[in-house]
Amino acid sequence: MRSRDAEDTRAYRAALAVGLPTAAYGISFGALATVGAGLDVWQTMVLSLVMFTGGSQFALVGVLASGGLSAWPSAVASAALLGSRNAVYAIRMSPVVGRGFARRALAAHLTIDESTAVSSAQQSPRAQRIGFWVTGLVVYVGWNLTTFIGALLGDLLGDVSAYGLDAAAAAAFLGLLWPRIAKLQAQAVAVAAAFVAALLTPVLMPGLPVLVAALVALVFGATNWLGSRRPRLGEAS
Repeated sequence: MRSRDAEDTRAYRAALAVGLPTAAYGISFGALATVGAGLDVWQTMVLSLVMFTGGSQFALVGVLASGGLSAWPSAVASAALLGSRNAVYAIRMSPVVGRGFARRALAAHLTIDESTAVSSAQQSPRAQRIGFWVTGLVVYVGWNLTTFIGALLGDLLGDVSAYGLDAAAAAAFLGLLWPRIAKLQAQAVAVAAAFVAALLTPVLMPGLPVLVAALVALVFGATNWLGSRRPRLGEAS
C-alpha cells in the first residue's frame, strides 16, 4: 500500500512539475496572438480552448504574424502538420485512458506532449492514469488562464520568453526523459532524432522537422541496432 501511495505521489508531483511551467508559457501565446498575429482576445481564447496543442497554436500565430491574412493556408497547414503527432500519442495512451466514449472524447482533447510524457514515465497503470489526467487538466486550465492574461496584456509584457518559462518547461521534460535514456540504444535514438530535427528546422515548414525526427526515432528504435541482442531459441540467456 505504501509503495502504491509513493508511486501516486510521484505521479502527482511530476504532473505539477511539468504542467505548471507549461501552463505559464501560455502568456507568451496570448501576447503573440494578439500583438503579432492581430487576433482579438476572444479569437485567441477560442483558438486556445478548442485547438489546445501549444506547438500547433504557436505555429499558426507565428505564420500569421509573418505573413498576415494571406498566410492563412500556410498557417493552417503548419498547425495541422505539427498537431498530427498527437495521433501517435493517442495510440500510446489508449490502454491508459480505458474504454467509454465520454472518457475517450475528453482524453483526446488532453492528449498532448506533456500528458503523454508524464504518463509514460510512471511505472504502474494507476500512476500512469494519474500522470495523464492530472497533467492534462493542469495544463488545460492553466494554459487557458494564462492565455487570457497574455491576450489582455499584449505588448505590455514584452518578450515573454525572457522570463525563462520556455526553459522551465524544457527542463521539466528533460528531468522526465533523463532516467529513460540510460541505455546506449535510447541515447542513440535521442541524439539521432534531435540532430535531424535541428538540421531540418531552417529548411522545412514548421511541424515537418518534428514528424521527420519522430520517424527517424521510430526506425532507429525499432531496429535496436545498439541494443542488447535477444538470445535465439536454444541459446543460453
